[in-house]
Amino acid sequence: MAIAGVSRNPKKFGHIVFAELKKKNYQLYPVNPQASDIEGEKCYSSVNELPADVKRLLMITPKNETDKVLREAIRHGITNIWVQQSSETKDTVRIASEGQVEIIARKCILLFAEPVTGIHKFHLTLARLFGAMPK
Repeated sequence: MAIAGVSRNPKKFGHIVFAELKKKNYQLYPVNPQASDIEGEKCYSSVNELPADVKRLLMITPKNETDKVLREAIRHGITNIWVQQSSETKDTVRIASEGQVEIIARKCILLFAEPVTGIHKFHLTLARLFGAMPK
């Protein structure tokens, strides 16, 4: 899975998610135009540079970049896209639908990346309790 918006700054959410998924043994392809590697992993400067067999993308991009990166991902042949909550715009879901890709939006990946730990485990419990899980 590729991750667009991975930060070099360990205090930023884009880095925290990358480190957490890496710790859970996900095979990751970080995308950041400002870095050649992050935590020892080769970093791609754009979605266009990803290997052709990468079909999943997690987007933790600033809103002003999301739709541009989404369109790039669709052109690159990525078919499954997760747009981290707070990254989507009013047009993101429509663009994905028009591009005929599967999309998850407005959800935090850390609620679903097993094993779920820490505060995310608490949030997951609340989501289940109050029926806020996706169908």
